[in-house]
This record gives sequence, C-alpha cells and structure tokens, in this order.
Amino acid sequence: MIGIIDYGAGNIRSVSNALKRLGIGHTVSSSIGELQRADKLILPGVGEARMAMDSLDRAGLIRWLKDVRVPFLGICLGMQLLFEKSDERHTDCLGILPGKIVQFDSRSLPHIKVPHMGWNQVRRRNDSPLFAGIAESEHFYFVHSYYAPAVPETVGATEYGLTFSSAVQMNNFYGVQFHPEKSGSAGLQLLKNFGERC
Repeated sequence: MIGIIDYGAGNIRSVSNALKRLGIGHTVSSSIGELQRADKLILPGVGEARMAMDSLDRAGLIRWLKDVRVPFLGICLGMQLLFEKSDERHTDCLGILPGKIVQFDSRSLPHIKVPHMGWNQVRRRNDSPLFAGIAESEHFYFVHSYYAPAVPETVGATEYGLTFSSAVQMNNFYGVQFHPEKSGSAGLQLLKNFGERC
C-alpha cells in the first residue's frame, strides 16, 4: 500500500485518482501512525515551499520523513522539498539531497516564460527503475517557477533555457519535477513503476 502524505497540496486528488486507475492500493493521511504502515510514500506538491514546510511541521512530519526507509516519491514541489533549501521565501527544506532550489530568471533568460508550463522532454542520465518501459526522452507535463539544478543524484534532466533536474534518486528517495498524474500514459507508467519496481 502507498501512503499519500496529506499536507494540503492541491494535487492529492489527481495523484489518488491516477493510482486508482492503476489498481494500486493507497491511503491519504497526515498521521505518522497511519503513514508508517504504508509500504511506500508519495509526497505530492502544488504551491509554495514555506507554506508546505510549515504544514509538514505542524503535522510533526519533518523529522519522521527524514528518516523513512521505505521507497519515497516526491512530485513537483514534493521533489523540491527533498533539497536543503529553496530560494522561495528563503525556506529550509528537508535536506535529504544536497543543493538549493532556485527560480527561473526571465531577465537573464529572456526567451523563456515563467512559470515553465506544458510538455517537455526528460532525458535520462542513468538507469532508474522509475523509467522502466518508458521511451528515451519522453515528454512529461510541467508547471513550476523554481527548479533544482543538476546534481550527482539527477537521473533525468530537462532543458528550459538551462538544464535542470527533472528526476532525482538517492537511496530510497525519488523525485520528479513534472506531474506524472497529468502526463498521460508515460506518467501512469512511471507511477506503476514506483509501485512495482522501486
């Protein structure tokens, strides 16, 4: 069973619906007692880093999340929160991955629009079970104004004025900047891979 961490993120229902379509059992909760019974965890995310971290803190989840040993998938903001810091309101994040989340700068990259919204390619940097059965350089759906720079833990990269991390993996922690629940068959395959292979 997958536990979807409920901290008020706007895309919890769409993630839940995607798992239902795949026939993957799951629960939605902010209770450590319930979440620790899950075999895997998903941290979805739509919104702002400081508000998300404050919500996780109020639920008493921050220390527990840093120490989970089951497979863990962060989606969009949920991936960004895996890093040490975010420039979004100078927020301290979970610190599981090294590095800082920064904002796309349309002044230094005048040919891009912020937020980055729409379909874009994800180019794999090395093998990850998340991408099993998914075509090389597949397109996924993005909506974000902040991004993670390329780091050693990057397993998928995307070009949007610069190269950023669109998928990361370290030990049992996985993250994707795009929204698999809104990315058609490729996104569903990725969620299935997380449920079955990770």
